[in-house]
Amino acid sequence: MPISSVMQMSKFREVLFVSIICMTQLLNQASLGQTLSIINVIGSSFDITDPPELTWLIAGYSLTVGTFILIFGRMGDVFGYKRLVIIGLSWYSLWSLISGLAFYSNKVLFIFARALAGIGPSITLPNALAMLGYAYEPGFKKQLAFSLFAAVSPAGIVLGATFAALFALSWWPWAFFTSAIVIALTAILSYFVLPDLPSGAQSLSTGHVKGRLHKYLIQLDLAGSLTGVLGLVLFNFAWNQAAITGWKTPYVCVTLALGAGFILAFIYIEKHVSTFPLIPREAFNHDTAFILGCIACSWGNFGIWLYYIWQEFEVVRGASPLLACAWKSPVAVMGFVAAGSAVFILNRMHSSWVMVIVMLGSISGTVLPATAPPDQTYWAQIFPCLFIIPWGLDMSFPAATLQLSKQMAKEHQGVSASLVNTVVNYSISLALGFAGTVEREASMGYTGREKTLRGFRAAWYFGIGLSVFGLALSFVFVLLRYQGRQKAGSVA
Repeated sequence: MPISSVMQMSKFREVLFVSIICMTQLLNQASLGQTLSIINVIGSSFDITDPPELTWLIAGYSLTVGTFILIFGRMGDVFGYKRLVIIGLSWYSLWSLISGLAFYSNKVLFIFARALAGIGPSITLPNALAMLGYAYEPGFKKQLAFSLFAAVSPAGIVLGATFAALFALSWWPWAFFTSAIVIALTAILSYFVLPDLPSGAQSLSTGHVKGRLHKYLIQLDLAGSLTGVLGLVLFNFAWNQAAITGWKTPYVCVTLALGAGFILAFIYIEKHVSTFPLIPREAFNHDTAFILGCIACSWGNFGIWLYYIWQEFEVVRGASPLLACAWKSPVAVMGFVAAGSAVFILNRMHSSWVMVIVMLGSISGTVLPATAPPDQTYWAQIFPCLFIIPWGLDMSFPAATLQLSKQMAKEHQGVSASLVNTVVNYSISLALGFAGTVEREASMGYTGREKTLRGFRAAWYFGIGLSVFGLALSFVFVLLRYQGRQKAGSVA
């Protein structure tokens, strides 16, 4: 379907189109939520008693989502967005099914299956967002579509968590079996609803290069892809594993060094070697750097907040998974309010000031639970934080994606969407590794409830530190923009 036909589709078809795109994000977040709410139930069935080890049950998923997004965003530009969305949903459904079947095996298979399931969203998310970026011209409709995409994130977490908690009353694998069925049905619906948008392959001209396979390898930036994936995986693995074994374990330090080396190699290849770098050079400017820096800080803090708020509910306050879901439910409502407000705020405010609001919401929403006494009523500090934290998330995502979408050519919309999603999901996984290490070190020498509280509080404070750093970045962003306008005014 040519782009003109997309804009002329019926209202009903357009609603279905946007709904399917938003569904890819909802399913991604629901998968995260369903593991979080019953993480202690799953851990008990696999005899996982060490709190830092529990983080691998979700960190592996976020790791693969964040690591492979850039590659599959480029593949969408080359092979077509719709095709990749359907492939991603099919893969996602398969490994969600295997995650449930891991009940009959061991924790290694479950962690492995969750990590491979994360490849599904890494395929669907950038290509679904690329379809939005390609289908709509800059304006209110595009802002509304991107804001709706962001709004379903907290709703997806709560929805997935609630159904998982209900299924866990009987048998927790049913949460993953049901998820596999819903994802498969979404894949089938995508085949009939999503338009066949043009890919950007024609713009990635390989000139005199002969052979289709050789052209694809150049277009997909094989060298950059391999070094980037290896670097991100090894670096992240080292931090998350250090929370369990400590830094004195030799292989942890070796993998950290190898990861850093591969990341440096990736930067060199992208800058000096690649004909078609995974991250187009036009993506880099001051605005992009500051926005992505703020995104990394706010979503890294959110990953910590999300994991430890469930631990606060279930471990510290003794709530059942279902009660914890009820306590968490306000974020679903406020997510829609924050994302809806973003549509109007982005029209009236520069992204630098949006990032200031984002970081203030992220800090405030984390300080409240971090300082709440364990025996204090839920309504005093926990309840208010659930209304604040969405403002630190659901405005940042549309602001960042719209900013990069405007800077990128249409043929690079897949990579544009990939870059933001990479930072979001990788930050969540990496920050959990950092927080796990902080928790482990802070709780040493203590036992029982005191050990748990000291570890959790230290992790909270680390998350606050991330957001404070992000706030400093956002103010520098505002200052540089102000100076730029002053210079432009003096020249005029």
